[in-house]
Amino acid sequence: MFIHRTIGNKELWRREKTLFLTSRKAPLSCYEKVFRWVEEFDRGQCAVCFNTSELEEEVLKALLVCHVPTVLVVTGKFRNTYNVQIELALNENRLLVLVLQREESDGKGFEARLRNWWTIRQVQHIVCGYINPNGSIFGLLTGRNDVTHLLDNTDLKVAEPNEKPHRWTVAEDKRLLRLYYEDMGIHAIHKAIGRPYSTVYLRIKSLTMNDELLKGREFEDYVLELLGVASNDKLVLKEWRGDKSLPGIYPEGNSNPDFVFEYDGKSFAIECKWRNHMPKDISKELLPSARAALFERFAKEHHMLVFLLLGIGGLPSDPDSLYFMNDFKTHALNIIQPEHLLEKISDLISTKGKKERETRPLIELYPNAYTPWTMEDDQLLETLYENGKSINELATLFGRNNEVIKSRLSKLNII
Repeated sequence: MFIHRTIGNKELWRREKTLFLTSRKAPLSCYEKVFRWVEEFDRGQCAVCFNTSELEEEVLKALLVCHVPTVLVVTGKFRNTYNVQIELALNENRLLVLVLQREESDGKGFEARLRNWWTIRQVQHIVCGYINPNGSIFGLLTGRNDVTHLLDNTDLKVAEPNEKPHRWTVAEDKRLLRLYYEDMGIHAIHKAIGRPYSTVYLRIKSLTMNDELLKGREFEDYVLELLGVASNDKLVLKEWRGDKSLPGIYPEGNSNPDFVFEYDGKSFAIECKWRNHMPKDISKELLPSARAALFERFAKEHHMLVFLLLGIGGLPSDPDSLYFMNDFKTHALNIIQPEHLLEKISDLISTKGKKERETRPLIELYPNAYTPWTMEDDQLLETLYENGKSINELATLFGRNNEVIKSRLSKLNII
């Protein structure tokens, strides 16, 4: 690596330098100690940092807002040309940007590792936030005596103070957004509004997500409040899957329902949807057959009921009407009064349990009893019957009773 380009005050590079290092995936629980280090930094020295992870980006913003002389090290190309705080710091000669380039002799190694290795050799001190013991940074620091760790294992387990009991006000949201778009960073917002870092982080995510995702999240919050998750000891939220994707890239987890609950020892799942108006074609506009099949498979694999909750009209946080669906073959929607939602779910769960107890003896005799026939099953059934297999033999092969086999052959116009 070598310095390809410099932007800003070159005199900063002559100062005593402290490099801030952190692993890419740093937990929010470490933010408080890291930002305390930023505020207590000796302004006579110079802080050196990168800008490739969420915590590094937030530390850079905090250093600039706190007027700490800073060197930002980047590789390839400097892309933060429209950052308000970077522009201000450059104008006030308290920032130097070093743009590094790889030497041909550096080979094909990861640029981040090469950058870390080069920068470590240029500084007098190293301060670490969260360091993954299995990551590459941990190996680079082995045997060095100029390293200070801000955190230990106990720090990562300490939760932040509880959230304020009241909701975010419009004034707080306006202030948050103003500071956010001025590139002030999460530390400045935390100090200005007085809410925990984790709460500020989540609020930024919710306020800056696109409109459709925001509406979906608002309806999910409405469903949680409606079910009384916070106050019902019998109801436990086991999983909450957010919709995350890039254009054309959808993680497999997005095909699962939004929520998984346990109520009085019994599990169920809920998929949430909100629309301005009732869709004309449920199977196309709301729940395509491929998605419905995924929910059916999820229900079968996890042995639980899956419900679709649909809010229509009004606001996502207060819909005019509420519908539920638990039969993804017929796409039948049933309107329900919001206050009766948990009672209805409980009744359906209990009915499912009773039916399972009643059908268990039959399933023990015939493993595929009540299992839907597939196209492959039908083709195999026809082939085997035409090749001379008897009804008894077919019943054994397909795990169903004789009458079911006869009924299926009749339905397929084979007999």
